[in-house]
Amino acid sequence: MSNKEHSTVDNLQVLFEDNHLIVINKRPGDIVQGDKTGDEPLSDTVKSYLKKKYNKPGNVYLGVVHRLDRPTSGIVVFAKTSKALPRLNKMFAEKDAKKTYWAVVKNRPNEPEKRLVHWMKRNTKQNKSYANNKEVNESKQAILSYKLIKKLDNYYLLEIDLETGRHHQIRSQLTAIGCPIKGDLKYGFNRSNENGSIHLHARKLKLMHPVKKELLEIIAPLPNDPIWNACL
Repeated sequence: MSNKEHSTVDNLQVLFEDNHLIVINKRPGDIVQGDKTGDEPLSDTVKSYLKKKYNKPGNVYLGVVHRLDRPTSGIVVFAKTSKALPRLNKMFAEKDAKKTYWAVVKNRPNEPEKRLVHWMKRNTKQNKSYANNKEVNESKQAILSYKLIKKLDNYYLLEIDLETGRHHQIRSQLTAIGCPIKGDLKYGFNRSNENGSIHLHARKLKLMHPVKKELLEIIAPLPNDPIWNACL
């Protein structure tokens, strides 16, 4: 293992691990699965971590359950067994896993809390999704609820509960109500963050353990930067 791999593996923030699953606090900029960039995905880093920790010969089994956008940080769940993977996939597909996000936005929303319903249409060429107020051709319904939880000096902190899991859903829906996420140039913020991140964090996850049937509640610490530090 190279020094770079060692440092990446050692920097991995594990939030929960047992025989069946492992939950990671993803850093902004990490990709969950391999893509055309050729950058090492988080899934490979976790495999290296497991191989090193348990001194495993040969290949390590790891199932990708869901994804987070590259510039986003927070909770990512991987399955460590072939028994856990289909059960976790089913939970996420059927919305039995409750995901809560924090977002730092530019403008104060008109209402301190609201359930947003849009019809999302994805443009694959632009890698972007557009939130429409009514159904359009090839659109899918997107639903979230937000709540304003803190006013910062120049921004606002929203807590978001997702009801559906559409491509770029939170980013697109918040822009549709005039509240682009800090650093998100693609969705209307006026400048990028220095490290290419956006201030969107998968903060909390509640789900039933796929094998033990115990309720898990996992909270991911925020990235260390002045804006996120002001949120606490």
